[in-house]
Amino acid sequence: MAVRKVGVVGAGTMGSGIAQLAATHGCTVELLDADETVVRQAMENIRSRLAGLVEKGRLSSAQSDDIAARLLPATGYDCLSGSDLIIEAVIEDRQTKASVLVELEKVCRPDAVLASNTSSLSISSLSEELADPGRLVGMHFFNPAPVMPLVEIIAGRRSRPRFVDLAFDTAVAWGKTAVRAKDTPGFIVNRVARPYYLEALRMLGEGIADVAAIDRIMKAGGFRMGPFETMDLGGMG
Repeated sequence: MAVRKVGVVGAGTMGSGIAQLAATHGCTVELLDADETVVRQAMENIRSRLAGLVEKGRLSSAQSDDIAARLLPATGYDCLSGSDLIIEAVIEDRQTKASVLVELEKVCRPDAVLASNTSSLSISSLSEELADPGRLVGMHFFNPAPVMPLVEIIAGRRSRPRFVDLAFDTAVAWGKTAVRAKDTPGFIVNRVARPYYLEALRMLGEGIADVAAIDRIMKAGGFRMGPFETMDLGGMG
């Protein structure tokens, strides 16, 4: 089954980026948030980003209009009932994510994939709240989702292979480098990166260098972003 219709819950930075990515690759996207003003702002932000791509010559005006037309504001969970894939991208809190997934399971089709964009929470643990835990898969996008090439695909203990494979194939179809990761704390990238952040915080605490200096030095050393810039962007701390 090819994914044609996507639901995204959570219209913040990550959710709006995932919605833009899916729409760019031909999917119809319903974007839902508990706060309708957040959805409206997300739609405006996406249109602004698309306009920027037109100005840079990366999209034509017609392509931008087509992408925007595939992005639809959802007014409730029922709007997502026809989705092939639903991705939750709400705050990184287990109880919040689990409650959203439970509500999604009530309305989505039996063959639809439920995916969590969690960056660190156990997929196996989140799936315990579901009547059918085998349909939950982790799809960890990186910020900004339309730009960053990597997506970690995480199978929980009870995730069924066909749902995991569909999530993997969808990420590839969206132009991403998909990597299968074990359901361990932080998965791959965040687990490897943890010492990078911790040492930066330790150096700051010991007065070795300030935030700006640490970020500047690490970027000069070849990192795309400094540790504090990365933590700031990801909402850490």
